[in-house]
Amino acid sequence: MFRQIVDEIQRCVAVGVLRAGDPLTAVRTLAAELGVNANTVQHAYRTLEQQGAVEVRRGLGTFIAKTPPKDSRARTQAVARQIAERMLREGYRHGLLASDLMTALKEIAPVPGERPSGPGGQEDIKGR
Repeated sequence: MFRQIVDEIQRCVAVGVLRAGDPLTAVRTLAAELGVNANTVQHAYRTLEQQGAVEVRRGLGTFIAKTPPKDSRARTQAVARQIAERMLREGYRHGLLASDLMTALKEIAPVPGERPSGPGGQEDIKGR
């Protein structure tokens, strides 16, 4: 479960839902929302901190790092590929072609510079 939390936060950063300086949900709050032990969330946050993706500010909480990790671009591409692979598998199960999915993605993609909203926010961690 901790890996799913890490992956979801990385995905949110990769697609721009979470940006540098944004706070993460408090450990106990997220644990309660997900129905997991607080140690699981703490482990996920610690893993993200070791990767340089988040920074812990004593007494304030955990925040998305202002300076992205050195391998940020490679990590973003890896996360994007994982998401695309899941999307293709799901699309194929429903009889869709890759071109159908690409057309739909272009239609719903946010305008550059705008912050995405709606599906894909932190609340999506629950759905994983």
